[in-house]
Amino acid sequence: MAKIIVGWFTFTCSEDSTILFTEILNSHWQEWTKAIDFKYAKTLRKSAGIGPMDIAFVEGAISSDSQAEKLKKIRGLAKTLVAIGACAVTGQPSAQRNQFTPEQLEAIKPILERFSYNDKVQRLDEVVKVDYSVPGCPMDETKFVELINKLCIK
Repeated sequence: MAKIIVGWFTFTCSEDSTILFTEILNSHWQEWTKAIDFKYAKTLRKSAGIGPMDIAFVEGAISSDSQAEKLKKIRGLAKTLVAIGACAVTGQPSAQRNQFTPEQLEAIKPILERFSYNDKVQRLDEVVKVDYSVPGCPMDETKFVELINKLCIK
């Protein structure tokens, strides 16, 4: 039986769900590795790029055009896309600057320009179709384990 090919990707966020994901693997690695090939996950292995995958887990909000293009590429390569954590699902707290005053925006303008960030931060579903979501900051561990077992462990 072929393993399910999975990717884990991160955009604008604190990466707390990535940290939690690696901690969850301490308890589930033996079980999951029989059915899942975590092929595209920088926290787990070196990658020469990305290719077709069954599931893409995506953490973080989208802050730039280059991030939006990468997310669209991931969506095009993934059969299923899962938004992971509050930034991916709601945009917050990364999107706090969407409500900044003109004075606050002026103060951060050099940073936005330096990193080619857009005026607005977007949640994933504003850029691509999202099939499932795991809320929380960090993600809800129980919901994540339930979802990965539902999608990957038959």
